[in-house]
Amino acid sequence: MKKYVLIGAGGRGIYMYAKPMKEKFNDVTDIVGILDNNPLRAEKAREIAGLDCKIYTDFDKMLKETKPDVSIITTVDKFHHFYIIKSLEAGLDAITEKPMTIDAEKCNVILETEQKTGKKIIVTFNYRFTPYMTYIKELIMSGIIGKIFNVHFEWMLDTSHGADYFRRWHRLKENSGGLLVHKATHHFDLINWFLEDEPEVVMAFGALKFYGHTREERGERCLTCKYKKTCEFFVDITSEKFAGGLNSFYFDTEKADGYIRDRCVFSDEINIEDTMSLNIRYKGGAFLSYSLIAHSPYEGLKISINGAKGRMEIAEYHSGIKVGESANVVVFYDRQGRIEERIAPKVLSGHGGGDDKLQEMLFREWNSDPFNHMAGSYNGAISVLIGAAANISIKEGKPVYIKDLVPLDKYRPK
Repeated sequence: MKKYVLIGAGGRGIYMYAKPMKEKFNDVTDIVGILDNNPLRAEKAREIAGLDCKIYTDFDKMLKETKPDVSIITTVDKFHHFYIIKSLEAGLDAITEKPMTIDAEKCNVILETEQKTGKKIIVTFNYRFTPYMTYIKELIMSGIIGKIFNVHFEWMLDTSHGADYFRRWHRLKENSGGLLVHKATHHFDLINWFLEDEPEVVMAFGALKFYGHTREERGERCLTCKYKKTCEFFVDITSEKFAGGLNSFYFDTEKADGYIRDRCVFSDEINIEDTMSLNIRYKGGAFLSYSLIAHSPYEGLKISINGAKGRMEIAEYHSGIKVGESANVVVFYDRQGRIEERIAPKVLSGHGGGDDKLQEMLFREWNSDPFNHMAGSYNGAISVLIGAAANISIKEGKPVYIKDLVPLDKYRPK
């Protein structure tokens, strides 16, 4: 049985790791400590997960007393690199939520430390594990589309999910790297995985067009805002329905660290973009055009993959009129004029079924990974570096070469 420590007592830490580890994997896992700078929230996380481990605010003390084998890092993104590096240097392997980190400088130090210590990092790209994306990967591997020339990827966040990034800590680029790092790292990893290639150069545009300073009727937070009766973005942090029943998890604990979960989405301090477009060229010659908006009337994705043998079209809906469709569909157009529709599995559990499958591979012994689902630090790096390069490109108005950010040749798996 391996001993684990959970670093960061947020909703993801509870429901992706602590709670299922206690309920489904307690024969092979033991969480021996929870670290968070808000001990009240950590205590609630421990209670929700049904654990009896100690709560810590000091990393070194936790390691000394618990002697874990693995750390699980689910903190605010800007702290990922700190706890990954501390874990590796202490002789632990590290499991980290995406993104692995938020910029190229931190990425470089993580890769260097992993190489120096010989310990291992797993980056939990659960989207790879969904049955739908696995099926698409299987089709690509079968050769149905041939050599891939171009991919077009649209991601739409609706004004429920999308707006929430502008209430929380993600709204500051220094915390999250912006949505091109925090959110899009999932999508860049998918395309890297589909292509089995790495990005070479990125050109990007982005702006804050919908949230932020676009409205005069605003306050510090929803709870005390004088416009709450008329604002369509009002959320009641005291309601039992808030955040899946986690109202007390945030509201009752904010006195310990001052973290406010319902800040105004129209605040002047917001410095991340809500509207973004990128062009990426890969080493193997493929192009990726990518767009992300955080203010769509519905949520989901649309992907087209164009190759030597034809075109594949993929769509997935998470809200809106099409969300009730019973199955996902992959449409393939060949060069003889034929159209073929293939039905792909649709799973409603955590992140389209990806969480369950990822947990099995994280915590059970496995001998085979035919689709290369499990991602390491290199996969984490090349997905983060697209977003990091895009942030530089938006700021400086020029294309950015990945090789100028991190010497990937030094760290590429043999």
